[in-house]
Amino acid sequence: MEDLLREFLIYLRVIKNYSPNTILSYSYDLKDWTNFLNRNNLSLEILKIEDLREYLEDLKLRGYNNFSIARRLSSLKSFFRFLEEEKKGKYSFIFFLETPKLPFRLPKVLSLEEVENLLSAPDISIPSGYRDKTMLEVLYAAGLRVSELVSLKLSNLNLELGWVKVMGKGDKERLVPLGDYALEYLKTYLKEVRPLFLNRKSKDYVFLGRLGGPITRQRFWQIIKTYAKRVGLEDKISPHVLRHSFATHLLQGGADLRALQMLLGHSSLITTQIYTHLDFKRLREVYDQYHPRAK
Repeated sequence: MEDLLREFLIYLRVIKNYSPNTILSYSYDLKDWTNFLNRNNLSLEILKIEDLREYLEDLKLRGYNNFSIARRLSSLKSFFRFLEEEKKGKYSFIFFLETPKLPFRLPKVLSLEEVENLLSAPDISIPSGYRDKTMLEVLYAAGLRVSELVSLKLSNLNLELGWVKVMGKGDKERLVPLGDYALEYLKTYLKEVRPLFLNRKSKDYVFLGRLGGPITRQRFWQIIKTYAKRVGLEDKISPHVLRHSFATHLLQGGADLRALQMLLGHSSLITTQIYTHLDFKRLREVYDQYHPRAK
């Protein structure tokens, strides 16, 4: 089993070109599955669909919600699909298992005023505060994922044209424009603040921590939670909240959905369409204004 899991994770990295974080999630899910097999003296050779149903029930008993269970099942299906493609057994029965029903959840979004309050929270009179302010401005201006923000390198920036080259999921590159606010803060940060964090171990990363290395996802998450709490937004903050707000505010301003897909780096327009559900207020205003029988 361990050898098969190792082969599968290599397959995800080399063939599917998945990110390290995605591969880590698969590894975590499948390790839990392996522990279940060991606890119940089961093996792949004698596996039945009833065993899989029992595993899903075991997850429920351990307090996992439907979203977590659905993710585990998705990981298992990917693993067994890989085994079948590699001729290492027949496991088509797993695809008869239904994914738990998931409630439709809209992403959290900040209002324009709330975004302004969050972006104004850092103390820009100190180097770390100016760096944090710049990170928040760039994150919101370009609609980046947190992982994309912290992995930005100097070679990704074109400050003259006001563009940033982003390495997204699956190592897919995209160009995203930066607004004037983010661009000005970024220029000043690179010229006056970033040198204060540099040391001999520093690399090409744009945003550096206290010890000179790149800011990690975990550290940035701590940073944004600190500022959110400072302005009373701790209940509204999630890892993607500024990205969701970026997308929603562009739609409210009249942006084309296809253009938004390109800016966000979505491979499918279906993924981008979730933001249309967030724009009910604008749709209502358009309806009231133009429909002859609205009032």
